Formats: sequence, C-alpha cells, structure tokens
Amino acid sequence: MEYVYSALLLNAAGKPIDEAGLGHILTAAGVQPDTSRMKALLASLEGINLTEVLAKAETFAAPAAAPAASDKKEEKGAKKEEEKKEEKGVTEEEAAEGLSALFG
Repeated sequence: MEYVYSALLLNAAGKPIDEAGLGHILTAAGVQPDTSRMKALLASLEGINLTEVLAKAETFAAPAAAPAASDKKEEKGAKKEEEKKEEKGVTEEEAAEGLSALFG
C-alpha cells in the first residue's frame, strides 16, 4: 500500500512517477524499497492519468450521511408521546393542573 501512496504523493506534487521518486519517498518513510514491487506498480500505472482518475472518483463521492439512528429514535419517541396525548384528549395544561392538585 505504501507504494501506491508514494505514487499518489508524487502525482499530487506534480512530479513524475518513476523508480527514483518512489524510492526516495519510501526511503524517507523508513521503508526499504523493493525494486520488483516498484516496477510492478509502474507497469500497472503505465498509460493511466492519475489526475483524471482521481477527479472522476471525486464525482462518485458518497452522499451526505443520513441522520444518526439516535436522532430518529428521539423523533419517533416524541411523535408517539404527542399521539398518545391526542388520543386521550388531555392537553399539557390540563395534565399540569392535575399534577398540581396532587401536591396541594
């Protein structure tokens, strides 16, 4: 994975993606470069424009996250309470008056 990250870093910096560049980045990161892995990566990236590929990938970004499940539960709980009050025909004021009668 560090080889791919090195290629992405070189691309972002506008540098050519070659063995020397990959080797320098990997060495700086404390990784012993493996020439066969670098050659395999370079062969797989041959003819591919990473800038275009990354731009297309950004257009397929995930949509905004849905509200958290706890928010949905709270909304459902509040709706159920309102429905119960409506079914009983008791308003909040009437309920408060009834409670105050209990405590004097």
